[in-house]
Amino acid sequence: MSDIAPFAAPTSHAPAMGSLFATDALLPDGWARNVLLEWNAAGQLLAVTPDSSAPRTTPRAAGPLIPGMPNLHCHAFQRAFGGLTEFRAEAQDSFWSWRTLMYRFAAQVTPELLEDIATWLYIEMLEAGYTSVCEFHYVHHDLDGRPYADDATLAQCLLRAAQRAGIGITLLPVLYQTSGFGGTPPNAGQRRFIRSTDSMLRLLERLQPCCEVQGARLGLAPHSLRAVPPDSLREVLAGLDAIDPTAPIHIHIAEQTAEVDACLAWSGQRPVEWLLDHAAVDARWCLVHATHMTDTEYQRAARTGAVAGLCPTTEANLGDGIFDLPRWRAAGGAWGVGSDSNACVNAAEELMLLEYGQRLQGRQRNVLATAQQPQVATAMTLQAVQGGARASGRALPRGTAGLVTGQRADFAVLDARHPALCELSAPDMLSAHVFASHRTSALDAVWVGGVQQTRQGSRHPLRETAAAAFIAARSRLLAQTQA
Repeated sequence: MSDIAPFAAPTSHAPAMGSLFATDALLPDGWARNVLLEWNAAGQLLAVTPDSSAPRTTPRAAGPLIPGMPNLHCHAFQRAFGGLTEFRAEAQDSFWSWRTLMYRFAAQVTPELLEDIATWLYIEMLEAGYTSVCEFHYVHHDLDGRPYADDATLAQCLLRAAQRAGIGITLLPVLYQTSGFGGTPPNAGQRRFIRSTDSMLRLLERLQPCCEVQGARLGLAPHSLRAVPPDSLREVLAGLDAIDPTAPIHIHIAEQTAEVDACLAWSGQRPVEWLLDHAAVDARWCLVHATHMTDTEYQRAARTGAVAGLCPTTEANLGDGIFDLPRWRAAGGAWGVGSDSNACVNAAEELMLLEYGQRLQGRQRNVLATAQQPQVATAMTLQAVQGGARASGRALPRGTAGLVTGQRADFAVLDARHPALCELSAPDMLSAHVFASHRTSALDAVWVGGVQQTRQGSRHPLRETAAAAFIAARSRLLAQTQA
């Protein structure tokens, strides 16, 4: 597979110095009126000016502007078996029985199939309001588990897919070495994931210039404490710091109670407790799921500045449990949302289910509103954008994300003409988008880096050809897994 070429969007959407005027826009401090956005040819916001007069030649948004949502956790290939694991395979199905089915698909994905699946998925994300994605990439090798001639082959497929779709990407190659705590050898279903620590560091060095050319971000994902032994975790983090001391670090942790029990049996500590005692966890880290923590773990993890990576639709699909977000926020914790297994690809749907889970758990309503933002959808959007941008390594050095000078011009436009939104105030339109529409139906357009990627009801220009390629890829995978 060839290296990534410098990014070139379709000619009709080529990035150039631009501007957009919105009657209402959601800025980091809340809703503002008559906002003029201006950006440079690199897609960076030069000015965000409330209380402006619209220049005569400046286009007007068809509805309120909201910041683009970062998707902080994604396994692209898993989109191909969405809906195909919803049957009882064991007397009591769980994450672990689902994982066995997932391995069968992972064993058959070729570079061409992965690129077609990811291209369609990333287009779906754009149409659903995501403007960047953190790709937790762990299928590295050929079908027999041997490295490709170019060890970066599958990673390159993902970068090309993001480039073609026009979505921002943080690529997170996954270090995976063992199948369980205490160095249990990997099983046959994991053969395509396995890397030595040195191999991982060479891959990062190989990918770094590719990501720089594309404007992508490169980080690292130690898969989990059960898959990365302590010595390897220490060595790979030191190696990452030598390559890029600012690179984001993501890890699956405390997703399942069985994982917590196994960690206790191995070390005498719970997963989050062990990680905090043995690694310098800080604001570069994203603790994906972190569903099962004690009060002390909530407090200690939040103080590090790490982002909790919450994936409500996948966590519900897999029966993981419910993260206690009020407790995390009370400790000062940052958070964002991800689509994970991509059983659902919808930014607003993740927010809705996250709030509903907290309502069911606490038997209250409007749980995630704040004193500053009593509208739940507004409060959640601002917090998820902030945490997601930090986790993706795409926030400004001072930590501000969203529609702010110096940040990327990533945003979505709500459709003020949509029946669920029409005649409402801007905050109520966002609430209706999250809680009362079909979620994607109320989006008018999505912009990434100053380039309009969707239009006419948030439809991507490549949707038909990408959808056809995805369907063909899935058909091939089904035929191979059922053979």
